[in-house]
Amino acid sequence: MELKLDTEKFDEIQGVFIKEFIQTIHVKLVEAGLEGATLENTVANLSYSLASILDDTSNIESNGIKANPFLTFRTDDDELIHCGENSYTYEYVTDNMKEMYE
Repeated sequence: MELKLDTEKFDEIQGVFIKEFIQTIHVKLVEAGLEGATLENTVANLSYSLASILDDTSNIESNGIKANPFLTFRTDDDELIHCGENSYTYEYVTDNMKEMYE
């Protein structure tokens, strides 16, 4: 697999990824019985929190071992697309939440 810097493609794929991410959280919380404002607030809180972990904006460390994620996406051509820096999936949460709940 080849690691390829492609910020435009990364941005496009990242948007698709976080939308699915948020929809999955929503579905699982509906299955757990949440609804209304509680559902919406919990989806938002979980989505932002998990996006922070993916985007490496959280300090992840245990027993002196640091975990610094670097998000890439595999294409059909077996390329790993990256943006040259940490992902920014959190930027997609607000728009996707508006779309889902309006």
